[in-house]
Amino acid sequence: MLGRTQVAVMGNCSNTLGIPPGKGPHQVGCADLMVDHTVQGSFFRLYYPCEPSPSSEKPCWIPSQEYFDGLADFMKINRSFAERIFNYLYGSYRIPAFWEAPFKSNGKYPLVIFSHGLGAFRTLYSAICAELASRGFVVASVEHRDESGSATFYFKENSQMQQQAHQENLEKVWMYYRALKPGEEEFSLRNNQVQQRANECIRALKILDEINSGKSVTNVLQSEFDWSSLKNSLDLCKTAVMGHSFGGATVIETLCKELTFKCGVALDTWMVPLKEEIFPNVKQPILFINSEKFQWAGNIIRMRKLDSASIQRKMITIRGTVHQSFPDFTFLTGNWIGKVLKLKGDIDPHLAMDLSNKASLAFLQRHLSLDKDFNQWDPLIDGKDENLIPGTNIHVPSSLQN
Repeated sequence: MLGRTQVAVMGNCSNTLGIPPGKGPHQVGCADLMVDHTVQGSFFRLYYPCEPSPSSEKPCWIPSQEYFDGLADFMKINRSFAERIFNYLYGSYRIPAFWEAPFKSNGKYPLVIFSHGLGAFRTLYSAICAELASRGFVVASVEHRDESGSATFYFKENSQMQQQAHQENLEKVWMYYRALKPGEEEFSLRNNQVQQRANECIRALKILDEINSGKSVTNVLQSEFDWSSLKNSLDLCKTAVMGHSFGGATVIETLCKELTFKCGVALDTWMVPLKEEIFPNVKQPILFINSEKFQWAGNIIRMRKLDSASIQRKMITIRGTVHQSFPDFTFLTGNWIGKVLKLKGDIDPHLAMDLSNKASLAFLQRHLSLDKDFNQWDPLIDGKDENLIPGTNIHVPSSLQN
């Protein structure tokens, strides 16, 4: 974690930027859960409606220095140089949620499992997750351990410390992004990864199902959050999966593997990791929300292969957006450098996120049968807004459509 002095200095240089809080009626809390310390375990950040908690602080957006190292590796930048730059640009930012604030018991909440993109990790989509939680969802943002993220960690047992308490006996192991090896076929690697990612989303769902049923779970991480307070508070008949880019592909793979998920929202999906043979086995509705600048004909064609006469598959494109209009980076970088680094498009990032979130909420209400007012945004699902394109802006030659 960054020291207080550094945080204060950083904050002074970036006071016009920040991750927007949720706009719904609920205050938002967050907590990390790791079940099973090994690499096969489950690790996610939970966002949830919380009780007001004056003593709770908002956690750092980047959880620790190792994540800066991972981002540097992913971007192929020298670590020591990148650390200074990333600390200066992003070191002060905090997530718009209260750390380990008490869970707000108020009936049963629908559940969303969120999957991050290539080179990302569990905290980089906090604007989306906090918005959903503020609207009455519980959201589990999974940190994948398939070597597609910039960084993550697990624990191994230290054989020299067997006599000590179990938690003290664990040694943290960092896992960083694995680039393609020379001559390695990308599809083979990415398909293996997307299957692992889907399994990790399903594992997170099952852990939350156990917590909801009252089963005690052991959090490997030091935590004061009362996980038993979630008992009987999740409506697992109203569960969706959502993700960005590689996470969008993970949405489709997860829907194929687990019918408990009633629908999916796929943000600017990267379709490359998926085998087309699974498409007929995806039975749930999907909303594709695309950026204007990222997609290409081959990718759109693969999305269109999921079209169905009987299952709702919707696609919209947000004008003026880029691929990085969905992660939090778009809110944390000034206009000039943001456009140079393609972290911002021509549209106001707050407007773009608002359109994406409202369309997602309307779609979730429709297919999870929620008793909310999100249907006021139903027209967005059909692209009915001056900043939306129904379907896609990408021209697909007729010769490629078959």
